[in-house]
Amino acid sequence: MKTIRAGLLGLPLLALAGPAMAQGQLNLYCSVQVEWCQAIATNFEKDTGVKVAMTQKGSGETFAQIRAEAQNPKADVWFGGTGDPHMAAAEEKLTLVYESANLKELHPWARQQWEQSGKRAVGVYAGALGFGFNRELLAKKGQPAPACWADLVKPGLKGEIQMANPNSSGTAYVMIATIVQLMGEDQAFAYMKALHPNINAYTRSGTAPIKAVARGETAVSISFVHDAVVEANAGFPADYATPCEGTGFEIGSMSIIAGARNLPNARKFYDWALTAPAQRLGYDAGKQLQTPANRAAPLPPKAPDLSKMKLIEYDFAKYGRAAERKRLIERWDREIGSLPRG
Repeated sequence: MKTIRAGLLGLPLLALAGPAMAQGQLNLYCSVQVEWCQAIATNFEKDTGVKVAMTQKGSGETFAQIRAEAQNPKADVWFGGTGDPHMAAAEEKLTLVYESANLKELHPWARQQWEQSGKRAVGVYAGALGFGFNRELLAKKGQPAPACWADLVKPGLKGEIQMANPNSSGTAYVMIATIVQLMGEDQAFAYMKALHPNINAYTRSGTAPIKAVARGETAVSISFVHDAVVEANAGFPADYATPCEGTGFEIGSMSIIAGARNLPNARKFYDWALTAPAQRLGYDAGKQLQTPANRAAPLPPKAPDLSKMKLIEYDFAKYGRAAERKRLIERWDREIGSLPRG
């Protein structure tokens, strides 16, 4: 076999043992903004010599892909994206138990994510759910900025709101789980049915609605509020609010994929990604404003302060379960996603 392999490559066997092979490679699925994904891939490669092949997709799509590839995994690590699908992947044993020496450097909420997932997913950042809105567009339409969940169903916002589709977006699933916890399930679905006429699009990506707000294509989005600040910092007339009734939040997570072909490098990346310098890359590379999990990583300038928001006691263990997530998304498909628009 070795002789055949070497012959096919047209190289002597000795050439296969060079530095690149010794350092190896890492296949990374990444569910944060593409600039951040590129920065962690580039910097990890620079710091370690490990070659990184990175694929960027939303957390819902990535979870579906990892599940589909379970018998023949293509990736080693899944970085970022909302914690619920990471919890579901942990429950299905699609990810591996790992205890990093850097856990002691993390905020309690990041370590709690690791503990509740059976030590298979760790928190890498946090961010609150709320509304993004375009100040100029709302002013032209004579509409006040939304401050509460109740404001989104008002007739004046008919066709003026975007949110993502929970089948592909972790952001949208966090929205569903949040209002279920706030209102009770039946009332939450009645609320989403009342909200439906005001939605002009259910986008594939969780960040697409706030980008549409920034460009003036829609007046309001249901988004993580740090994404609204990113757009405001870029000079767009975007602002945000967190709902007066209370809101949920994400713990963006990281997991090593079961069956990882490059397991030592997966563990090396996991440890590296929890360090303070690596945690700064979201802001340094892409001006992202999530709260870093490492206590030594400073809160980025102008980042929303979670301690000043009315956050619910989000039940990550329950709403991260695969069966609960599947059940709620299927109910959304039946009762909301299938409704006509316009």
